[in-house]
Amino acid sequence: MHITLVSLDNWGFNNHIATTLEQQGHNVHHINFNKYEFKYPNLLFRAYNLFLKTFLKKNLKTIYFGKKIIENLKEVKQTQDLILVIKGDFIDPKSIQEFKKYGKKTIAYFNDNTIRCPKIIRVMPHFDEVFSFEKEDCKKYNLKFATNWIYNSVCVKNEKPFEYKVFNIISKDKRLPILARIAADLKSKNISQKIFVYDKKFQRRTSAIEYITNHIPLSEINEYNNRSQVLLDINRKSQNGLTFRVFESIGLQKKLITTNADIVNYDFYNPNNILVIDEKNPNIPVSFFDKEYEKLPEDIFKKYTLEGWIENVIYNTLK
Repeated sequence: MHITLVSLDNWGFNNHIATTLEQQGHNVHHINFNKYEFKYPNLLFRAYNLFLKTFLKKNLKTIYFGKKIIENLKEVKQTQDLILVIKGDFIDPKSIQEFKKYGKKTIAYFNDNTIRCPKIIRVMPHFDEVFSFEKEDCKKYNLKFATNWIYNSVCVKNEKPFEYKVFNIISKDKRLPILARIAADLKSKNISQKIFVYDKKFQRRTSAIEYITNHIPLSEINEYNNRSQVLLDINRKSQNGLTFRVFESIGLQKKLITTNADIVNYDFYNPNNILVIDEKNPNIPVSFFDKEYEKLPEDIFKKYTLEGWIENVIYNTLK
């Protein structure tokens, strides 16, 4: 098949989809519109865009992304069997509707929810099929459900002791106070940690958290994952969809500490492997680190691999 993947791939997760599809024999074209740099010509345009967003529900940035993507699709000069769009809420609805000229079918996948990203609601009707990792959005808007995926299923054996007990990396947002409480609990129990917070404006370091101004490549994140015994996951407020940290832990067969209580409803949940903590009063017992990770049944593991994700989102949809 001829497949175009359109995604805002700022961390590099989505490129693994393109690679896996190519390995399966498909002709894949990946348009990563994170590479398109939008700049306001002057302050007047910035003010004009504020007016558009406030009163007309339009955005010069999403219109720009849509225009550049369509220019790219025109250059392909081959009708696509499928156009798969991830983070479609960063593209204007008119451009998404125009995608249909270049593909036989369009599919959207959202790993954000409509509470945090209400623009999703505006673009959903312009796709043939829509998937979401948020169960509540699937129920409310009659969407199909799909989690994120395992992209790193190569488990590296450590001959040496782990450098860190706990590893986490997040962007600076409203989760920061929760992270600070967790870091304080870990420090009080002498549990070693490596915690990064991405903040493009400030670079600094506290006793437990390191603030960085540049994205760390996914390959480097995986190095930290491998050097750590347990991964830490902090979900956003009002979001129950599972983050990539969950699937990194499954892929690498590492234990997970998470604030997402809904994780207990998934078939891979095992209290030996996954510790659910209270974000308001985190209490991480030292004993959680004592027992080894218990390997998942093969059928459950495969369900969450990229191959399983492609089967669910692409092949089953195109049948």
